[in-house]
Amino acid sequence: MVNKVKTAITPTRVEDYPEWYQQVIKASDMAEKSPVRGCMVIKPWGYSLWENIMHVLNDLFKATGVKNAYFPLFIPLSFLEKEAEHVEGFAKECAVVTHHRLEKGAGGGLVPAGPLTEPLVVRPTSETIIGDSFSKWVSSYRDLPILINQWANVVRWEMRTRIFLRTSEFLWQEGHTAHVSKEEALERTQMMLDVYTKLVEEYLAMPVIRGRKTASERFPGAVDTLCIEAMMQDRKALQAGTSHFLGQNFARASDIRFHSAHETEEYAWTTSWGASTRMIGGIVMTHGDDDGIILPPKIASSHVVLLPIIRKDEDRPKVMEYIEKMSKELKDIQYHHRGIDVEIDERDIGGARGWDWIKKGIPLRVEIGPRDIAENSVFVGRRDKGHKEKVSIKKDRFIGEITSILDDIQKSLFDKALSFKEEHTIIIDDKKEFQEFFTPVNQEKPELHGGFAKSFWCGSDECESEIKQDLSVTIRCIPFEDDSGTGKCIYCGKECKGRVVFAKAY
Repeated sequence: MVNKVKTAITPTRVEDYPEWYQQVIKASDMAEKSPVRGCMVIKPWGYSLWENIMHVLNDLFKATGVKNAYFPLFIPLSFLEKEAEHVEGFAKECAVVTHHRLEKGAGGGLVPAGPLTEPLVVRPTSETIIGDSFSKWVSSYRDLPILINQWANVVRWEMRTRIFLRTSEFLWQEGHTAHVSKEEALERTQMMLDVYTKLVEEYLAMPVIRGRKTASERFPGAVDTLCIEAMMQDRKALQAGTSHFLGQNFARASDIRFHSAHETEEYAWTTSWGASTRMIGGIVMTHGDDDGIILPPKIASSHVVLLPIIRKDEDRPKVMEYIEKMSKELKDIQYHHRGIDVEIDERDIGGARGWDWIKKGIPLRVEIGPRDIAENSVFVGRRDKGHKEKVSIKKDRFIGEITSILDDIQKSLFDKALSFKEEHTIIIDDKKEFQEFFTPVNQEKPELHGGFAKSFWCGSDECESEIKQDLSVTIRCIPFEDDSGTGKCIYCGKECKGRVVFAKAY
């Protein structure tokens, strides 16, 4: 009989990956389901993570000239109807407000009253209402470019929800720009994808594949959609950021026109780009283990927790004085976009205290007791090394090297995720091998399959659609970096050029 290794999270990733994910979220105390179906309550530990992501993105956006603004939550239905492809793409996900007040009904309960003259859609995205503002702000080429971002919530009425990954309401940023020329708008579209790549790879420690979406996978109404795709530990893809070249489609719909330098009237060229709280789900699924989440230090909710070891009441003043002094020293150290964030946990709950922080994924756990103080040392555990490995380090050395230790954790997480992605990304040219690659090893665990397949695709919507229908596999992107010559389409066998990335996805 094989003894099962004890883990903090039950079930493990191998036993039931979807349920493991839900239990990690619960155990880390990041978020919970709300009374409203499909919505979530983001708790302080999870929201701190989002705040740190926001902080990094804000700095990256503003470095490119983008300014923050805010636009209404409600969008007149007629605005969405202006761009046919856009409204068709979002129609099934829209939440609609039809009344403006409540009153008591015949049975004494509250009922809707006061129907609106025009229904209002709770924003699923804001291209149309921001386009309306842009049309008022722009009259001359001198008014362009306009580079705007807003931090907001959006509502997309999802049928199947999962905390952070797919919820009916979620938090995000959405950038919107208007330009004089097509070339300038295309440059901005690529620039913002580069920003997302920097965030996701350098801060979230998630390696990605960069590319463009096929026509069927583009943002509704866009001329071109660029994206970054990351691989989760169940080998599914997570779209971690998108940047859309909208051409003049939305400018025509919203009447964003300007007088050019040549005294002609032209429509502006626009872009939009966005990333959301689904990235937190990506962090969990990229770096988590069977003991909980592991947070990349650059965006971690906190960097280090100090755990006083006090077995006698008379030791408390000395230990706490030592810890408070050390906490102040650590907080004065600058680490990337902020100072070192320190937690102090005095709870007298035995070994459960350490396990709580392991499950929360804090990068460093530091235990300090009377013996450590006598030796001017601390006992340090790195979250990326598992719960068993802890070492004694001189306090001054630890403080002096903490930024290097955190950077080493950051790098180890990225390297591990990159190795995993590369191991499960393969070139496939045989149709049968392709089908087997995406067939679950165990029918009771359909989430466990091959990974990313780089295969030739003829460019036809029919082949793309049939692969999706047969295997629940989509083309995640046409990668920028892949120039693999010509070959036969993985589905129909037609000679074609260039490989695409196929995967199952969230």
